[in-house]
Amino acid sequence: MGIKTFAAIDVGSYELGMKIFEFGKEGTMREIDFIRHRIDLGTQTYATGKLSNDKVNELCRVLRDFQTVMRTYQVEDYKAYGTSAIREVENNLILLDQIQNRTGIRIDVLSNSEQRFLDYKSIAMKGEKFNKFIEKGTAIVDIGGGSLQISLFDRDSLVATQNIRLGILRIKDILHTLQPRKAQLEDVIGQLISRQLDAFRKLYLKDTKIDNIIVVDDYVSTIMRTGSGMVTKPGFMEAKQFGAFLSELHSKTESELAAELGMEEENVEQLLISGMTIMSLIRMMGAELLWAPGVTLCDGIAYEYAEKRNKTVLEHDFNKDILACARNINYKYHGNEQDSAAIEKITMSIYDAMKKIHGLSKRERLLLRLSGILQDCGKYISIANAARCAYDIIMATEIIGLSHKERAMVANIIKASQEDGLDMDRYSSETIFEAQDYLVMAKLTAILKVANGLAITDCQKFRDLTAGLKDYELVLSVPEGTDVFLERGLFDKSTEYFEEVYSIKPVIRVKK
Repeated sequence: MGIKTFAAIDVGSYELGMKIFEFGKEGTMREIDFIRHRIDLGTQTYATGKLSNDKVNELCRVLRDFQTVMRTYQVEDYKAYGTSAIREVENNLILLDQIQNRTGIRIDVLSNSEQRFLDYKSIAMKGEKFNKFIEKGTAIVDIGGGSLQISLFDRDSLVATQNIRLGILRIKDILHTLQPRKAQLEDVIGQLISRQLDAFRKLYLKDTKIDNIIVVDDYVSTIMRTGSGMVTKPGFMEAKQFGAFLSELHSKTESELAAELGMEEENVEQLLISGMTIMSLIRMMGAELLWAPGVTLCDGIAYEYAEKRNKTVLEHDFNKDILACARNINYKYHGNEQDSAAIEKITMSIYDAMKKIHGLSKRERLLLRLSGILQDCGKYISIANAARCAYDIIMATEIIGLSHKERAMVANIIKASQEDGLDMDRYSSETIFEAQDYLVMAKLTAILKVANGLAITDCQKFRDLTAGLKDYELVLSVPEGTDVFLERGLFDKSTEYFEEVYSIKPVIRVKK
């Protein structure tokens, strides 16, 4: 019998949240409770890199209360994630061990890209409403306590994403230092965001028309969805309407807003900061419509859990977004799109032919595709050191949908494929990898090296290549009349590592 109840716990920058979900038949998932506790972890972490004993004690106390609630609901499994407030704590391993020993709850720390992907997944679970909304140019504006994430969609595909370390708590700290008048707030926040986003605007917004903005936050989204007197259509607002909404907020005192909106007075400042951040982005992008789907990280955690256990079906193709993002990176760094597509196709032919030998999954197949797409992006910086530059570009560029470790694997596969293969001793310094990760990287590196060996001159001649196993050979067949004289002559050097990893020899054959 499968899991019936599940708890998703978000240890956020200024709030602890836990949602209890019930999984039903045919992939249904129902939220049955949502418990929240306000605790400002972010301000201390961002300022000092540490949490005081009082904060740690309060955190543990609330998590023990969560344990009691989970027992009440007979929760059979849970997942707890920490975000930037935990991620940026110095020696957070000690903190996490202490929390687990005191509460029994294990907290895993999300990288920024993993956190934003879970938020994105929870939005995409809105199904047809989400798919319809992104038919036009759309930006997801995900506002957290420590940072702001902007992800751009163009023609249904995720084409770019950027993280700006300017979340609500960081802005709040700056404002408390500057002490601007209320009339100056929007201008100050606008200047802060504009300065941070200047490069992003030049790189991505000049060719992309943004019509819609999807808002993910803990304050404005709530007001937009509750349908208070300021909102006519719950969840949606036109940009002009949002401007009027923000002006009305400014015209009232914090105590008046707290009473009218039914929120704690100490949260009103965060509401205003979030609203002014959104308004600055509306002006910068020229957006016309806002949608607040009302999702939280807890929703994303639950959807991920359900997806891994085949308890729900996701309609949106996230792999398509990941690949589109990689192709956009390759385009930005002037990679040859035709050659990239050919290498991608060659590697996929070899990977699929070797399925019974390498024993890898669809996820590793995706990592190999990404490696083929991105392997030449480093030439934009240096032709002589293209592999190293590609590594640096990939490690410095977020790809929503990939974990930090997966991104590092892609970067290492590309680098190793243009060197002598994966040197286990040299790469062992990257402590994020386990033994199994090295094995996966070695297998994928070997395939990419063979593909590169075929692409010495014109890789387009191999775009119709087929691959198949015959005895102890990997036969790479090309159409009759294909000139492979040079490739055959130099091919053995490219296959040495492949033979070492698989004990199979690749050979080029011309069909007759």
